[in-house]
Amino acid sequence: MKALISVSDKTGIVDFAKELQSLGIEIISTGGTYKKLKDEGLKVTEISELTGFPECLDGRVKTLHPKVHAGILAMRSKETHMKQLQDLGIDTIDFVVVNLYPFKATILKDNVTREECVENIDIGGPTMLRSAAKNYQDVSVITDPADYSRVLDELKSNGQVSLDTKFYLMNKVFEHTANYDAMICNYLKKERNDTSFPNELTLTYEKVQEMRYGENPHQLGALYKEIGKCTGSLTVAKQLNGKELSFNNINDTNGALELLKEFDEPTVVACKHGNPCGVGSDKENIYTAWKKAFSADKTSIFGGIVTVNREVTMELATEMKEIFLEVIVAPSFAPDALELLKSKKNLRLLELPNISVKQPEGSYDIKKINGGIIVQTIDSKLLEDYTIVTDRKPTDKELEDLMFAWKVVKYVKSNGIAIAKDKQTIGIGPGQVNRIWAAKQCFEHAEELIAPGVTKGAVLASDAFFPFDDCVEAAHNAGITAIIQPGGSVRDQDSIDKCNEYGISMIFTGMRHFRH
Repeated sequence: MKALISVSDKTGIVDFAKELQSLGIEIISTGGTYKKLKDEGLKVTEISELTGFPECLDGRVKTLHPKVHAGILAMRSKETHMKQLQDLGIDTIDFVVVNLYPFKATILKDNVTREECVENIDIGGPTMLRSAAKNYQDVSVITDPADYSRVLDELKSNGQVSLDTKFYLMNKVFEHTANYDAMICNYLKKERNDTSFPNELTLTYEKVQEMRYGENPHQLGALYKEIGKCTGSLTVAKQLNGKELSFNNINDTNGALELLKEFDEPTVVACKHGNPCGVGSDKENIYTAWKKAFSADKTSIFGGIVTVNREVTMELATEMKEIFLEVIVAPSFAPDALELLKSKKNLRLLELPNISVKQPEGSYDIKKINGGIIVQTIDSKLLEDYTIVTDRKPTDKELEDLMFAWKVVKYVKSNGIAIAKDKQTIGIGPGQVNRIWAAKQCFEHAEELIAPGVTKGAVLASDAFFPFDDCVEAAHNAGITAIIQPGGSVRDQDSIDKCNEYGISMIFTGMRHFRH
C-alpha cells in the first residue's frame, strides 16, 4: 500500500508517517513535506520520482499527473481499471494525506498583496482531495490531523480502514474544500469592491464552540465566527469567568454590544431578551453612566446582560456584584474588580479590548426562514440629517437627549419607543403590535419603575413614523417636550399640528430603524 502525503499544516505528520511506515505502507511526498519527513529519518519517495516528471513552475505543478490521479481514482473492483493501470505501469495510491496552502492565514496578514494571496490558492491539493474523496471506497483521504489517530487505530486493529470511516473522511474533504473555495470567492469579491448580492451565495464560518443547547433545551446550538479578524466581535471576546455562554446569552449580548458601539462617551447598556432595558451615558464618568442605566429599570436588569465601554472599576464591580447578572462585557477589568466579580462563579465575564469597533460597512445580516435565508446589509447608519418640522425648535439639551434616544430606539424591537432624559433611558416600549401601545408602555413603566412624573421634560424617539397623532397626544399627557421620528406617514401633518398645538418640538430623520 502507498500513502501520498503533502501537507501545509504539519501538526503530527511525522509521527503519523512513522506509524504508517511501521505498518508497511510506502510513503510518497512533495516539497517541504518530503524534506521534513526525510530529515526525520523516514524512507520517502519524492513525487517526481513517481511521476518521472520534475516539479516545475516554482512548484505550481507537482501532483497534476496521470500517475498520481490514476493511482488514486482507479476503482479496485473494476477489472478494466486495474488492467489499464497494469498496462500503463501505474501503482495504486491507498492513502491521501493532504491539507491546503494557508490561504486564510495569507489574506489575514497585514499589508498583504493580491499577488501573494493568489499565489496561495492551492490547485494540486484540492484536486487530489477531490479525487481521493470520489474514490472513497478504496482510498482513505485525510485532511484533518485530528483524524490521524482514528485511521491508525483501525489499521492496527483490523488491517484496514472501515468503509464508514472512509465515508466520514470523504464528507470532511468536501466540507474543507467548500470552505476553502468560499474563502477565495469572498476575498476576490472584496478585492473588487463588489457589494452586489451574488446569484449563488456561499458563506463560510468556523466553529468557535458547541453549546449545551440552543434557544431551548430540546434544540442543538453552536457558535460560529466569520473568517477574518472579527475585531470588536463577541466571537473573539476572552472569557475570564463563569459558565459557558448559552445561545440566548450570545444573542442578547450581541444586541447589547451593537447598541453600545453607537456611543463614544462613557456608556453602559443593560439588556434583557434582546432589548435594552436601561442605557446611561456620561461625559466623563463610567460609574455615573452605570447608575443611570441601573436606575432606569432595576427590575428588568435582573438576570440580564451589561456591556460597558470603559474599564470596570472596583466601584462599579462592587455594585454589579450585588445583582444577579448573566454576562458583563467590558474592554478591561481592574484587577481588584475582576477578583471581586470572580467570586460569583457562574457570572460570565468577557473581555473585549476593541469593544467600540463596528462591523465593516456592507456586512451581511442573515436570518433563517423555512427553506431559505433572507439577507440584507447591516443597519450601519444612525441618520444622515434631520429636519425640524414644528414651530418650536428643540433646545440644545433636548437635541442632545433626542440623539441619545434615537441611538437607543434603533436597537429596540419594533414597534419601538424610547424616552430619555439627561442621557438616561427612563422608559422603553419594545415589540408591540401598534405604536400607541409601545408609547403608553414607556410612560407606564417609567412612572412605575423610576418615579411618578419622571417623564415630564423627557424626549421621545420612535423607530418608525406615527400613523396617527395619538402618540403625540399621549406624549403631551406624559409631559414629553420633544420627539424624534422618521416621518413619512400620509398623516404626518396631523402629528405636526398636534405638536404645534402643545408646544412640542419634533424632528424628522427621514430614516427608519425597524428591528424585527
